[in-house]
Amino acid sequence: MIILVLGGTRSGKSEAAEALAAGLGGPVTYVATGRAMDEDMAARIAAHRARRPAGWATVEAGKDLPDLLRDLAGPVLVDSLGTWLAGHDDLAPGIAPLCAALRERPGDTVVVSEEVGLGVHPPTEAGRRFADVLGTLNRAVADVADRVLLVVAGRVLPLERAEGT
Repeated sequence: MIILVLGGTRSGKSEAAEALAAGLGGPVTYVATGRAMDEDMAARIAAHRARRPAGWATVEAGKDLPDLLRDLAGPVLVDSLGTWLAGHDDLAPGIAPLCAALRERPGDTVVVSEEVGLGVHPPTEAGRRFADVLGTLNRAVADVADRVLLVVAGRVLPLERAEGT
């Protein structure tokens, strides 16, 4: 099973994904895609780490996320696609290889991603490109996911497929 959990900044998406992963049974592998590049990011990572059960393994992933996913057994929580995308200097991640890895991996996967299309239009070309690519990435992962959830203000909303898709 693949579950995509979308949400904006501080929406509660990671907490919702953690609860889902904890309910999958067995030890969870937490795949972290972000790196502490400044004090704010370090604090966010520390808060995420403090919430996770002690028995969860943590693995850091960079551009190698698709290959890493294929090698992990059991329940996996990937947090998040936005930071994975940001780790690609060209903002050109392998979307098809990621979706293939999600479909092929032996175990349930919860994927967290940022929903950036509901906010202020990015003022820079790089910001617009990031939002466009992340939107495309989210849509591709949603297409292979069994469930897609949107978290808004700590509330979880199930999203249905559009008619005809």
